[in-house]
Amino acid sequence: MRTRHNVAWWVLDVLASRNAAREVPGHMAYRARRVTLAGQEVELLQPLTYMNLSGEALSAWRERNGSESELLVVTDDVYLPVGSLRIRAGGSPGGHRGLESIEAVVGGPEYARLRIGVGEVKDSAELRSHVLEEFSPEETPVIEEAVRLAADAVECWVAEGALGAMNRFNRRVRQEESET
Repeated sequence: MRTRHNVAWWVLDVLASRNAAREVPGHMAYRARRVTLAGQEVELLQPLTYMNLSGEALSAWRERNGSESELLVVTDDVYLPVGSLRIRAGGSPGGHRGLESIEAVVGGPEYARLRIGVGEVKDSAELRSHVLEEFSPEETPVIEEAVRLAADAVECWVAEGALGAMNRFNRRVRQEESET
């Protein structure tokens, strides 16, 4: 699906295609693929739950694999303009129910996240329909470039850590770029 809510999946699909992903036995709550990034084995976990229940997928993965040593969550963000990237080493879920679900599983807000701007909404009444929409023809090239850069940011995060990735990839798309 090409909806705003699925933009993180696109990033993982790019990483999988770039890095000869190998399927890992999954679970009804998630799909997992293993890739080698910067010489390290990494699993790309795509929740098959509703987004608001993403923590259930992480919990099911942990039951089979043990606790993760490091976690980077890639997610959409309606509070950032289309195409903006924001990496943080930790922080609040900012009202994102999927991040709240993950926080409940990991026991706090101290996990890295890469947020991808999918465009702001005027009010909360529009939120549900907004995230289930596809990007407009004008937004499509901007988000496609953001997905490519987000995959680069994940690779950088694995190689250089959160600070290196934050310094290289945190950026805000200028408003006029996101409107053209």
